[in-house]
Amino acid sequence: MTWMFAEMTPAGETMEIGCEAHSYGKDPVAGSGMSEKDFKRLSAFIYDQCGIKISNAKKTMLEARLHRRLRFLSLKSFGEYCEYLFSPRGMEEELVRMIDLVTTNKTDFFREAAHFDFLRETCLPEMVDAGGAGFRKKLTVWSAGCSTGEEPYTLAMVLSEFAETHPGFQYQVTATDISTRVLETAALGIYEAENIAPVPTAMKRKYLLRNRDKSKGLVRIVPELRACVKFRRLNFMDGDFGMREPIDIIFCRNVIIYFDKATQEKLLNRFCRHLAPGGYVFLGHSETIFGLNVPLVQVSPTIYRKPRGR
Repeated sequence: MTWMFAEMTPAGETMEIGCEAHSYGKDPVAGSGMSEKDFKRLSAFIYDQCGIKISNAKKTMLEARLHRRLRFLSLKSFGEYCEYLFSPRGMEEELVRMIDLVTTNKTDFFREAAHFDFLRETCLPEMVDAGGAGFRKKLTVWSAGCSTGEEPYTLAMVLSEFAETHPGFQYQVTATDISTRVLETAALGIYEAENIAPVPTAMKRKYLLRNRDKSKGLVRIVPELRACVKFRRLNFMDGDFGMREPIDIIFCRNVIIYFDKATQEKLLNRFCRHLAPGGYVFLGHSETIFGLNVPLVQVSPTIYRKPRGR
């Protein structure tokens, strides 16, 4: 593909990214639904591996999403699929594919825009003034549960704008997700033109490229911005997050809502161990730390801070 600089014109609404239920024609597993036994085995396994709680109400969703794997593998029942998945070969070859299918990924550029306003107007100036963040060392930001990349690229846009007015300011965005499928999309940085509607016009001019073939309706993040975001796979249930330096800011939005309270508390405490004193955690609009024993204080709706000295 050939890409060129061009101003983007907002058009349409953002769309949901993810795997939804499909109806299929006749195939090897048509009519053979998921038994309660198989559902319990699979849902318990997903909880153990990913921390994601799949309630009985989501049995139909789970069945629909895994249906395609049965077809692809020519398996006749979900029982056969369980036996394969839980085998040494299945754990090596199928686990990541199964996780890709059962995780839902919905994201947009500048989603929950108030967070980015707070980041630009309050968080960054305070961190620079108090500790020289971005000058003494690179400001480190983690997009935890980055999906197809819209959030970390939005962060990179905001940070790049801040750097223009603060010469010498440097930053690095680390973006992780459990799904290899969405990480491949994120690393490419190619999106449907209609999906960049929330991006301010001036930023579209600076940070987006349009394909010369306008009929394709595609845009791409400029190389300079893509270079500021490092993508890698991470399962929150892993014992080691692989973070070797303190993180200044963590965006983990609309992720912990899929976990039960015990897992939320455990995960947020692990985040805090990687968070620099005075660092910030941004959660989704429907998420809260209320009732959780974590070393964070609320500074704004769904925005929390680790006290200095902790």
